[in-house]
Amino acid sequence: MRGREGWINGALAAALLIVPLALHLAGEVYYVNLASRVVIVALAAVGLNLALGYGGMVSFGHAAFFGIGGYVAGISAHHAILGTSFLGLSTTTEMPLIWLISVLLAGVVALAIGAISLRTKGVYFIMITLAFAQMLYYFAISFPAYGGEDGLPIYVRNTFPGLNTFDPITFYGICVVALFACLFLTARIMGSRFGAALDMAHLSETRLATAGIAPFNIRLTAFVISAMMTALAGALFADLNGFVSPSMMSWHRSGEIMVIVILGGVGRLWGPVAGAIAFVLLETFLGGLTERWGLFLGLILLGTVLFARGGIMGLIAGKARHD
Repeated sequence: MRGREGWINGALAAALLIVPLALHLAGEVYYVNLASRVVIVALAAVGLNLALGYGGMVSFGHAAFFGIGGYVAGISAHHAILGTSFLGLSTTTEMPLIWLISVLLAGVVALAIGAISLRTKGVYFIMITLAFAQMLYYFAISFPAYGGEDGLPIYVRNTFPGLNTFDPITFYGICVVALFACLFLTARIMGSRFGAALDMAHLSETRLATAGIAPFNIRLTAFVISAMMTALAGALFADLNGFVSPSMMSWHRSGEIMVIVILGGVGRLWGPVAGAIAFVLLETFLGGLTERWGLFLGLILLGTVLFARGGIMGLIAGKARHD
């Protein structure tokens, strides 16, 4: 099964590299941008998958971190256009610095949220993470300086040294490298002692505690790293759309990211990528046929939960330990 899943992972990686390049050569700018959207939502789902799939933490508040990344990118671009500062601090349009600020800010927020939320379990954990995300959502709505409920347009895309980020295939390349980096990081984490401890915290906290390792610390660290990955996706998402709004922090966004993880395969390294491809294609092509495309997505998700609990990856590659 591992061999088959490895081939599938390789095929997905090849598709992410070859298909957008072919679309670019064919002059299909729209579909190159659509591929960028696939990669970005896959990146957000990779972050959630570390907490949900490997750590067993059913977070319904990861949209908060997605929105934090988006607002850092949006506010930076906003002040760059006006030539003003933020809280007396100079801003930047350099993507690497924006990403750094995004992941650090999301990490601090996740540390505070996780320190409280992880003292609970089950439905209480779900509701507390949701409550924190909604608090940030309403904070963004009540912030008129940056658009409030209407959101904040981004009139200039943030820059990357030596690259033209306005070029769709170049921006796609930046996104796909970020995705591959986070997939590599996730694989390294889960192949380390920390990953083994996180896996055991998911399966049996008691056994982990008897080995002298505090499950709380392991889960909290994984939760923070997960939030940082999702924030990086949010920053890229804002640059792709040229717009950031409180909807990036809404519970609908959290549900969307969770659906992608479940659809692709919970606890599978490349499951979020498969889920993102399926989700965006369904949203794009079924959404063009009917406004009720969500009904069909719901039926597909129901079938996945009932008959293919390993998601798309599990259906193709077979069962894994977490299925």
